Amino acid sequence: MPALQETRTVVTLAPAKPAGLADLGVPLVEATVVKKGRVHEFLQLLPDGKIGRRFQDLRVIAIKTVEAGVPSAKLFVQFEVFGDNTAAPTNGGGFEADLFAGPRQLASLSSGSLFLPYASFWYPNRFVFEVPIADFDQVDRLEFIAKPEEVRAV
Repeated sequence: MPALQETRTVVTLAPAKPAGLADLGVPLVEATVVKKGRVHEFLQLLPDGKIGRRFQDLRVIAIKTVEAGVPSAKLFVQFEVFGDNTAAPTNGGGFEADLFAGPRQLASLSSGSLFLPYASFWYPNRFVFEVPIADFDQVDRLEFIAKPEEVRAV
């Protein structure tokens, strides 16, 4: 069975206006702070160099806000994924997301499998992680790591 290669991309996070967050249900209060970043597209290759999976519109939104009097920080990772003539296993490897402040790694987050039930079709994926407020305050980039995993050729 062919296996996808580990693939990494970096998303730079910058302060942003708290606009376009309605579908996330964010409580917009005076204390709300937002950081955003985006990568248009990147590919995950098979060992022979062929494309095995495509990721598109990778958006990272970090939000610090107060809800019911309790401050919190959450990190949303959203993207579309396409099995490029490959079918994913039912319990695939998912991805990891490493948070950085300059050269210093703050945290490593891990997802379960991606929502990719069939090959050759685009599927939206959305994940949310709770992060310490201190990490939110310092984070300036996220390294997205598409994990290696075995796939079936279609």
